[in-house]
Amino acid sequence: MFKPGEGFQSDPIQQEALSIEKNYLIQKNDYLILDVYSNQGERLIDPNAELTSGQPGMTNSADKEFTYLVDPNGIVKLPMVGELKLEGITLRQAEEILQEQYKKYYKEAFVRLAYANKRVVVMGSVGGQVIPLMNQNTNLVEILALAKGLTNDSKAHNIRVLRSNQVFLIDLSTIEGFKSGNMIVEPGDIIYVEPVRRPLSE
Repeated sequence: MFKPGEGFQSDPIQQEALSIEKNYLIQKNDYLILDVYSNQGERLIDPNAELTSGQPGMTNSADKEFTYLVDPNGIVKLPMVGELKLEGITLRQAEEILQEQYKKYYKEAFVRLAYANKRVVVMGSVGGQVIPLMNQNTNLVEILALAKGLTNDSKAHNIRVLRSNQVFLIDLSTIEGFKSGNMIVEPGDIIYVEPVRRPLSE
């Protein structure tokens, strides 16, 4: 699988891909998870209303977690505030915009946004797995660890990262290979760990 053709050369890994600190921007077809709280998010740190004795705690009216699609025009349709264009900004910027919108309905509104669809795919000797990107600056080794690590049937010197129209060949069998190849992954990356062939057992 993903066998390189004759004369194939791996794309060079730029230094930015190794160490860049970045925030994902909201894009078309993203799914967002929205939580809105009153009193600057008091409910998050005081779930039993112990800090506000005598006052009933706010209960979560939603038992189910809903996701909201960013449509092809970059617009998200959200409860109460309607349609907003959020494409091209970070989650933090979107939270600030939504807090202003929800102040019309909640006292000291506190908004949390998260992605529901940022992920990478890991294939090959580690099996087929879809790994959600909970951290916006997750590197290759972290993803492999989440996929239960490299097995004895893995070629650590032959790991391929497919990103859009780029292919990176990474060697994690040596310290130098780790330093030069432990790149920051991006949503949609496909990571392929070539398995060791065992013709007799096959």
